Amino acid sequence: MELKTTRYEIVEGGVAVVTLSRPKRRNAWTGRMHTEYRWLLERADADRAVRVIVVTGDPEGQAFCAGADLGALEGHSEKGRYDPGTSDDIARPGFGVDPNFDAAFAYHFGVSKPIIAAINGAAAGVGLVLAAFADLRFAVKGAKFTAAHGRFNFPAEFGLSWVLPRIVGLTHANDILLSSRTFTSDEASAMGFLNRLTEAEALMPAVLDYARAMAANVAPGSARETKRQIYRDLHRDAAAAVGEAERLLETMIKAPDYKEGVKAWMEKRPAQWTG
Repeated sequence: MELKTTRYEIVEGGVAVVTLSRPKRRNAWTGRMHTEYRWLLERADADRAVRVIVVTGDPEGQAFCAGADLGALEGHSEKGRYDPGTSDDIARPGFGVDPNFDAAFAYHFGVSKPIIAAINGAAAGVGLVLAAFADLRFAVKGAKFTAAHGRFNFPAEFGLSWVLPRIVGLTHANDILLSSRTFTSDEASAMGFLNRLTEAEALMPAVLDYARAMAANVAPGSARETKRQIYRDLHRDAAAAVGEAERLLETMIKAPDYKEGVKAWMEKRPAQWTG
């Protein structure tokens, strides 16, 4: 696929970096960007050399993702209906793992590799959605967030009403979603929305260091199954979660990476994961 609104790079340590790149429009979201983004996630998920995926915004855009492009919003208004701007043959990363993940943005939960949002500027509307459905969130100090939907007579978008209460709790989710107000990364950190807050110049080094450490220290099978447990267990009771963990343990202890992990630990050396 020709990339017109995104960039893709695999950096040292098995980390794929997906960059939303419409800098003249503050990396605003379009159907084309969604199409490319899903295609890149599918590509990264299928690449055995990739262990962790990082999503960020083009720094020249001075935003992570400023939400839906205003042209798209005008198009919805003129048509009198919502048009996602995507075709039926759009890539389906993460689909087929669990029916609960087979929807827009929920597909992040079905992707087998950890996804880190490196939020280097404003995240509004669908930009906030994208950050919320990532597994981990690092952000720069001073970045601004907003759900934004209230000002357009929209509902809470793309499952934010489901995912935000599970990240920040009902009180903070109600604040964000019912007011559609703008809040800062400092507030987001205090709410528990962010894993780490950094200075602007320290963001990508911090994210890449974290991603490389994860890739080096966590067996790919463990990362995959743990991620699936986390999101599936949101729908399970405690006993079912324990039962599934025990079933996975019996299966995964037979894999070569279990023996390699034990051997590497005993020999005090980095593990050579096979996945």
